[in-house]
This record gives sequence, C-alpha cells and structure tokens, in this order.
Amino acid sequence: MLSATDREKYSFQLQIDMFINVMLSILYSKFNITGKVISMNKYELFRECSDHLLNDHQPSLYLRDLDEKGWLAAIMPFDLLLGLKEIEQSPMFHPEGDVWEHTLLVVDRAALCRELSTTPLVFMWAALLHDVGKIPTTKIRRGRITAYDHDREGAAMAALFLRELTDDENFIAGVTRLVRWHMQSLYVNKRLPFAKVNEMLTEVPLEEIALFSLCDRLGRGDMDESARQLEIAGIKAFMEQCHQDQVRDH
Repeated sequence: MLSATDREKYSFQLQIDMFINVMLSILYSKFNITGKVISMNKYELFRECSDHLLNDHQPSLYLRDLDEKGWLAAIMPFDLLLGLKEIEQSPMFHPEGDVWEHTLLVVDRAALCRELSTTPLVFMWAALLHDVGKIPTTKIRRGRITAYDHDREGAAMAALFLRELTDDENFIAGVTRLVRWHMQSLYVNKRLPFAKVNEMLTEVPLEEIALFSLCDRLGRGDMDESARQLEIAGIKAFMEQCHQDQVRDH
C-alpha cells in the first residue's frame, strides 16, 4: 500500500502527464504535416483573404504567398485551390498555363474594376472560385482539353467551399450565381444551346455578369491590345444580344 508521500508523488506525476498531453495536443494541432506552425484557423484566413481581395491592387501576390508558405495546403477548405494547379488548359485559349495561373490573372483583373461592382466582395470571391468546377470536369476528348459543365459544377463546389467559412447565405448565393453564369457570354455570342439568358437575368444583373465575364476573358496570358479590344467587343455584343432577347420575349 502506497504511503501518503508516495500517493502525493503519484498524483503529482499524473497531473504532469496530463498537462504534457494537453500541451502536446495543442502544439500538434498548430502544425501541419510539414511541421510549419499554423497560427490561423479557417475563419481567420477567410477574413484575411477577404481583406486582401477587397484592398490589394494585385491580390495574386498575396495568394501566391499563401501557397508558398503552405497555408493553402494546411487549412481546409482552402486546399481545394491547390487542385487548380493540376488542371491543364488548351494552350491555344490559355497560353498562361494551368487553371491556377488563369485564376490569379482573373483575380487581378477583377481587382482593377471591383469598384464598378454592386457587391465587390462577392465579385472578388467569385473571381477566385470561378473555375473550381474544372477540377472534376476537365477531360481529354478527341485530343482536346475540355471542361464541359464546369460552370454548373463550379457553382455547387463554390457553395460548399464558402459554407465551411461563413453562414451568410446572401453572400454565398451572390458568389455562386456569378460562378454559375460566367460562361454565358461565350454561349450567347456563339448561339449555343447552353445559353439561358432569361434564367440568368433572374439571378444576376446584366451589367454585373458582363463585367465579371470581361475579367475572365481578359485573364489570359500574352494578350496584346488587339486581342483585348476583341474581347471587349465580344462583351458588348453579349450585352446587346441579351437586351434583344429580353425585348423579344416580352
């Protein structure tokens, strides 16, 4: 039978062991698998990211820094963005390279005109998430890289991503609608069967989706002034066609 002194020592040792276990648990929770200290949780990163998206002249610099320091890999759901680096695109239409590089270009374009948006934070988060649907939909078909239906798939993925970070359903809906309809300028101008002008305009203002689409179209590498003017003309044609379709249907 333990003496009173031994019982006291044993009890003290148990307290030390419990303290060490709790301390180690806290420490390990603040490290990712690479051993880097994690000083932010997902909500703090969301707020910081939102601040940079709203205020930086080139938010891509911040996003690249997050990637290089391991934050994107360490904090869910931001790790989804790393999947964009694995998705190649047609060099003909995207000489800048993979979807991540395209996304960074679009985010910087969006930053230049976010003050024209009716909801700048929605606009910027949509720019960051607009092509996440390419992760599951990109395939090689008849020797061509395609991403059919990535707009619809991306809208659902963006909603799941944002619900991990905020309960603001109006904000989430605004982002997902821009993601959902960001390909309509192409569909309308080419008179493709995927064009759904009336449905689109019940969810997003024409000026807003046109501005967003222009950022997407200009977010490409090796664009000279002639190519940029061609894209601007395409967005003007899209707006005119949408207006004509509205007038005709009414």
